[in-house]
Amino acid sequence: MKITYFVHSITEDNENGLATGWMQGKLSEEGIKRALSLREDLSYRDFDAVFCSDLERAIQSTDLFFDNKFPIFLDWRLRECNYGECDGKPAVEFKKDREQEYILKPYPLGENYKDVEGRIKSFLDDLNTFNYSHIAIVAHQAPQLALDVLLNNHTWEEAISNDWRKTKSWQPGWEYSVD
Repeated sequence: MKITYFVHSITEDNENGLATGWMQGKLSEEGIKRALSLREDLSYRDFDAVFCSDLERAIQSTDLFFDNKFPIFLDWRLRECNYGECDGKPAVEFKKDREQEYILKPYPLGENYKDVEGRIKSFLDDLNTFNYSHIAIVAHQAPQLALDVLLNNHTWEEAISNDWRKTKSWQPGWEYSVD
């Protein structure tokens, strides 16, 4: 099965430097414009289904990206990492150059990245019950890094160090393959 992974569009929290975590979040005006600008390109792609995080920013992005062209399934396991007490706080206070601390150690009253990996592994295991050849996923940073770990054989240290967000090398979808 082929997976094309899309990250939700820009949120008000992103623009304000806040880490949203398990909070709902809302797309900013710029985020809405960018999501709509992808719609035409995505209208030429074909997916059996779209799986989406159940957080509002991902749902809103999915609706704008795909305009109800494909069946959409919400799945809580595709949520961002739960930053616990740090949800809604400035990301620079606890993420910048410190994310590797949280591979095994949970954020205060939250999750660690291995917890996210477990959620994504469970999601991938369940995908095997479907007879899909190509799906889209719309979600967040930590689930994408977990896919790099699970499907591309990266360590968490490598996934975090090579995260496209650090080099600002966004693209309209990342490809993964599930054997």
